Amino acid sequence: MLLYFLITCFSFILFITPLKPLPPWANEVRLLSLWFWKDLSFFSIPELIKNSLLSSRLSLIPYKMSLIKKSLSPKVDNFEETGQMSVLDLPELALECILERLPPAALCSTAGVCSSLRERCKSDHLWEKHMKQKWDTIIGPAAYREWQWYLASKTDSNYVKQGKQKGLMRLLALSWPFSLFKSKVDDTSRRRNSLPVDSIMAWYLALETGKFWFPAQVYNRENGHVGFMLSCYDAEVSYDSRTDTFQARYPPHGRRPVAIENGVPWERLRAPPVDTPPHDLHISDCLSELRPGDHIEIQWRRNKEFPYGWWYGIVGHLELCDGNENYCRCHHSDNVVLEFNQYTPGSQWRRATVDRKDHREEGNEADGFYGGIRKLKNEVEISTWKRLWPAEVLE
Repeated sequence: MLLYFLITCFSFILFITPLKPLPPWANEVRLLSLWFWKDLSFFSIPELIKNSLLSSRLSLIPYKMSLIKKSLSPKVDNFEETGQMSVLDLPELALECILERLPPAALCSTAGVCSSLRERCKSDHLWEKHMKQKWDTIIGPAAYREWQWYLASKTDSNYVKQGKQKGLMRLLALSWPFSLFKSKVDDTSRRRNSLPVDSIMAWYLALETGKFWFPAQVYNRENGHVGFMLSCYDAEVSYDSRTDTFQARYPPHGRRPVAIENGVPWERLRAPPVDTPPHDLHISDCLSELRPGDHIEIQWRRNKEFPYGWWYGIVGHLELCDGNENYCRCHHSDNVVLEFNQYTPGSQWRRATVDRKDHREEGNEADGFYGGIRKLKNEVEISTWKRLWPAEVLE
């Protein structure tokens, strides 16, 4: 403590009465020295000496405590005889079984008990099950890529901040009061013991708290607007744990600004089934196998500036075919008829024809543009579209 006092006084005298002109940064350091002197003024010199002597005496305590601990060791050994035990005393397999049955909230609470349980509760294999149970239906490869970019951006920003603070910390470490500097070191150690940002637990909590916006697709966007019935559009969504619903942000349509929809329920969300950006044409690989009665989704957009949405339809028969399965040859034709039975017969949106062999974006500004096609082979997908069927036929 005396050495610390002399060093601080010397720096104070040095910067108060300079022997030669000082550089511009000296004024800032002089202010720091004045502030440190003010911090020390609360304590008298005898008190500093007393504290230093007291600290030297306290240094002998760990040795005495070790002797006391050795004398008390038989009592610790007999602790198990009382029948009381910690959860950490359980066999490894039993403890793992308990942790695997805990819900996410209980795992987070258990992680705050001690460092040993914290490391166990952060394990990826525990959180992988919770991720699949809650988020598997709406989290796809696109959301995972977005999460990796999110982590990379956080890492880069932290690196820049550390670079700016590195020089300042070197200067302050020379003269900062030890108690305050120690608190900064403790904060750094706590950050090191914090949750790894690339863990599954971190991803789960980012989704659960709504801090992470991820790409998904929304059925019947904008609260089932009649212009979007039986369609599915790309959006960025964020979870609201208070209402157990989502907020969706749709990309702008031409001059139209970003549309925001609140209160989107789980059943109107899905992970993108194909890895095709909303403005790109999907490469169809199922055209040769399409037959009447097959369920399909097709890209459609109002004009070239709009993103594609996926619309539900069924493969129909050609006009010259009577629909008799024994004589139907529609699957041999170069044209494929698509029917959208949610619209009334005679509507311009009821039927569309696409080229089976040389399919590309087809349409015009009046009827819109039809893009890629994907065949629905999953009964879950088909039943989802049927569940969303409008109550009334659309015009």
